[in-house]
Amino acid sequence: TSITSAKIQVNGVHLHYQQTGEGSHAVLLLPGMLGSGQTDFGPQLKSMNKQLFTVVAWDPRGYGKSIPPSRDFPPDFFERDAKDAVDLMQALKFKKFSLLGWSDGGITALIAAARYPNLIHKLVVWGANASVTQEDVRIYNGIRDVSKWSEKVKKPLEELYGHKYFAETCEAWVDGISRFAENSDGNICQQLLPDIKCPTFIIHGEKDPLVPQAHAEYIHKHIKGSRLFLMPEGKHNLHLRFAKDFNREVENFLR
Repeated sequence: TSITSAKIQVNGVHLHYQQTGEGSHAVLLLPGMLGSGQTDFGPQLKSMNKQLFTVVAWDPRGYGKSIPPSRDFPPDFFERDAKDAVDLMQALKFKKFSLLGWSDGGITALIAAARYPNLIHKLVVWGANASVTQEDVRIYNGIRDVSKWSEKVKKPLEELYGHKYFAETCEAWVDGISRFAENSDGNICQQLLPDIKCPTFIIHGEKDPLVPQAHAEYIHKHIKGSRLFLMPEGKHNLHLRFAKDFNREVENFLR
């Protein structure tokens, strides 16, 4: 099945998305920092079951092809992304859908599932966190300078954005997400986790250098009935590195 790309106006911006499959179960893929459907979800768009699922991958505002506007990080940027994501799916006429969120997209998905319980069928998150600790801030500052990134990770993003936008947006992201550490308990969305009522599957790579495992365990503990699956060799991008295993686990959960 081919992958279609299009833009649709949502909340005053033109959001870009890719869509594939003709299954009755709609699934939205939510990318990580600086991510887009194209850079973050190639193996999922290509290989998820097209008979069972209709898969949509979006570019949040200021990312990927959802520019303009330029990306900014006001205190409520995760809330804004959650509203954009849900409103996008409604604009595409999906009444109920599941969320697959990676990293920042996982945080967005947690908020969306808590805020719009009647719309979300099932939830899968990996590499996500509900708070920001001082240790996290130290990790984020370690990736602030994109010139120090590995060529493999850097190249597709430089091609997508050009060096200047890529470098400046990464720095702005580090500043934006680090501000949560000033909140009580470093809170991003901890208080919302008990409001998530849909079946929830949390995946974590035991070798994730960006998100310590305690975050996955916290989310699991505070979402009633959720399931936690640890991948011993998984790093932050486990859905790309171990795409076959990841897709299988996720499809079994979504069925």
